Amino acid sequence: MGLSPESRARFNLERASVLVLDESPMGMSILVQILTGFGVKTLHRCEKVEEAKETIAKVEVDLIVCDSMGAGGEGYDFVSWLRTSKIEPNCYAPVLLTSGHTPSHAVQKARDCGAHFIMAKPLTPIAVLERIIWIAREGRRFVECDTYVGPDRRFKNDGVPAGMTGRRRDDLQGDIGDAQSPNMDQEVIDSLMKTRRVEL
Repeated sequence: MGLSPESRARFNLERASVLVLDESPMGMSILVQILTGFGVKTLHRCEKVEEAKETIAKVEVDLIVCDSMGAGGEGYDFVSWLRTSKIEPNCYAPVLLTSGHTPSHAVQKARDCGAHFIMAKPLTPIAVLERIIWIAREGRRFVECDTYVGPDRRFKNDGVPAGMTGRRRDDLQGDIGDAQSPNMDQEVIDSLMKTRRVEL
């Protein structure tokens, strides 16, 4: 999805409550300027993970913009904590993760911690807006299992891969119902069930 800079479309996030987690004063300043430019008035600025956790416990947020927080990856850990925190509705809030470097392993880590999207810095207003709109429109379902909590990691659902059986309720093709007639005659079934002697 791409927005044209010449687009006449108007977006106003005046009613949105946004939490920003970034330990860098410059990074925080840029994000605040971008978000207030979109009309955001309720902005919770957090420089430390502990501050962000306290804020999540106190106020309801509509969006979280979180930096990966350098080599330590505290931002990824925060998102993982958020997803398993059971603090509703914040544990389901969309998360836009930002990072100075986005090699494939960082993208995978962002996906696996439960973030909706990862963006490489430097950020531009139009790129941030595109991602916010994309997150709002995508409608990915939320997945909760033993090894992962977060939005469905499949960006598009083309169904089950060829030759595989589906494991999710959504993978089933409608109401299957009862069989109307056998799909094999008895002779074929008998021939398949016979044990054959194999010589080595």
